[in-house]
Amino acid sequence: MVPRRSDQELVTMRAAGSIVAQVLREMERLVAPGVTTESLDSVAETMIRDLGAVPSFKGYLGYPATICASINEEIVHGIPGKRHLNEGDIISIDVGAIWQGYHGDAAVTIAVGEIEPELRTLMHATQAALEAGMAAVRAGRRMGDVSHAIEKAARAAGCEVVREYGGHGIGRAMHEPPRISNWGPPNVGLRLREGMTFCLEPMLTLGSYATKVLEDGWTVVTADGSPSAHYEHTLSVTKNGVEVLTRAQGQGAKEEQR
Repeated sequence: MVPRRSDQELVTMRAAGSIVAQVLREMERLVAPGVTTESLDSVAETMIRDLGAVPSFKGYLGYPATICASINEEIVHGIPGKRHLNEGDIISIDVGAIWQGYHGDAAVTIAVGEIEPELRTLMHATQAALEAGMAAVRAGRRMGDVSHAIEKAARAAGCEVVREYGGHGIGRAMHEPPRISNWGPPNVGLRLREGMTFCLEPMLTLGSYATKVLEDGWTVVTADGSPSAHYEHTLSVTKNGVEVLTRAQGQGAKEEQR
């Protein structure tokens, strides 16, 4: 059973989402050639704790860091370390924060300096896939409609959708039912209801959707070494559309359907 959040729960989740958005905005400001992923992780943890929250990821199933920092062919769950970012890289940064017992979770992909046009296309396509998924959210529709919208947008851009990883419910736990695919047919799956909260997080590649996990047990990479991008938002289903709980202030919190 997927819970519907009360108004008070949504207030708390908005606060958690705002903290995540602030951290990601700072990550976008700091990413540059020569910066280490370890230093980004340190800033993110300090920010989250200074804002009165707790990092969602640190210690989760043994994960050792505050952010996931996935570079180039790394799709998700890249562990921060002493690696320096290089001009032309892309880095996907995933952040989670717990505020008063509720989680917020979001991710962005950031260009490191000047990047190749195909990488810019990949980033735009992944962001567009997320927007297409969010636009498909409406009470009464099915989750398959959302998954299909993400896949359709990805394929229109000539990108492949990673199939083994996807979105998830969120609330008092970081990962709650349902598991949300980024591909599949419409008109199937869970019926969306007002007050549901979940994360959409498309991961696209320029090559095959096949993946493998590195020896660290966490970092997921494309099996063929092709680059990957990842975007994510925490959402709440509203009467007429969706509220984006992790959108930075000034970007518009609600995406009401017409």
